[in-house]
Amino acid sequence: MIIVPLKEGENIERALKKFKRKFEKTGVIRELRSRQAFIKPSVRRREEMKKAVYVQKMQENEE
Repeated sequence: MIIVPLKEGENIERALKKFKRKFEKTGVIRELRSRQAFIKPSVRRREEMKKAVYVQKMQENEE
């Protein structure tokens, strides 16, 4: 359970912003979206490799 302590006189908008940030860090929404469809392990590995190659090429281009 996410708890956001409020100080006396603190704006509700700021508390809501803190709550949203904490909720996003938990990764609940990301996990729900990933569970909507099953992805085979081989396909998941292939996508990870493609992403790693892309990131590596981008880092090489920076130098």
